[in-house]
Amino acid sequence: MFVRIAAISSASTRAPRYLVEERHSCWWMAALATAVGLLAPPAHAMDNTPAFELPIDCVPGQSCFIQNFVDRDPGPKFADYTCGHLGYDDSGGTDFRLPTYRDMAAGVPVLAAAPGVVGAMRDGMADVDVAEIGRAAVKGREAGNSVIIRHSGGWETQYSHMRKGSVRVKPGEHVKAGQVLGLVGLSGLTEFPHVEFAVRHKGMTVDPFVGLSDRQGCGFVATPLWSAAASKQLPYIPTGLLDAGFAARRPQLAELERGIYTADTLPAASPALVFWVYFFGAQAGDEASLRLLGPDGTLLAENRHRYERSKAQASVYGGKKLKLAAWPPGRYRGEFVLMRGSGDERKAVLNVSKTLSVE
Repeated sequence: MFVRIAAISSASTRAPRYLVEERHSCWWMAALATAVGLLAPPAHAMDNTPAFELPIDCVPGQSCFIQNFVDRDPGPKFADYTCGHLGYDDSGGTDFRLPTYRDMAAGVPVLAAAPGVVGAMRDGMADVDVAEIGRAAVKGREAGNSVIIRHSGGWETQYSHMRKGSVRVKPGEHVKAGQVLGLVGLSGLTEFPHVEFAVRHKGMTVDPFVGLSDRQGCGFVATPLWSAAASKQLPYIPTGLLDAGFAARRPQLAELERGIYTADTLPAASPALVFWVYFFGAQAGDEASLRLLGPDGTLLAENRHRYERSKAQASVYGGKKLKLAAWPPGRYRGEFVLMRGSGDERKAVLNVSKTLSVE
């Protein structure tokens, strides 16, 4: 029997705030206004406040997930708008991620969140995990293949890390809300397929889940920038399943990220049977329990683990090597539960059950 826990810290998912070459577009205006005391009025006095639609063609919580939110903590730590842990220090965007590379390869459109004019774009960068090529390889181009759209009232949105060769718009082009800008990719400073959606007002970062506000910190909402329709599609999901399945050997984390294990049937002569789970949002104190059961309900493998610190992404697996001539044919079952809290507040935040046919 063998078991394994693997994880990636939240720092490893860091993504850039700006498309570097185009930072000049608004920052100097904000600096000048600050210098002469012409600060923007508070949110309730603003006109032309946008109502953003989803910047990606997917179903949040099912075919895509928000991995990182804008950092609401003014200090060196991180807090998302709920005071949760999904993100990293100084994050300036919202990362809509796809579960695996397999989903990226299928092609998921990135959409304009509101009407506007394309201010800048980049295409041509390769889709590759920055952990493989190093940060120096993308220096000055951290946002990868990207599009910046300028909206009325001093608002600006940016869509980063798109797929190579997929960008469909050009500077100066007028776009409508919902228009396809490109496809979700893995370009620039990133380690998972996603689009980073950044919102700025007169050069300053704005959290679309909070809206314009002079108040710092988390746990409150001013005037969210999402449309009513988009808001209904964006429940806060602190922990979610990315993928789960079976393999005939110990899976590597890179293989789970790529989604290469898709079989629901394995031959009876397989050298091992392994059940694995790949998820995001593990929190300090969470307790994971994974089991692999045979056709008659016999426990073949078990893995229990307590997380001492929060993890942006984590993988857990448990399995058994073949010791007989062949595995008994039938339906094998994998079970996984992630428990959170203590006492009366203890509850399952992730519950996964999968079956495998052995023939």
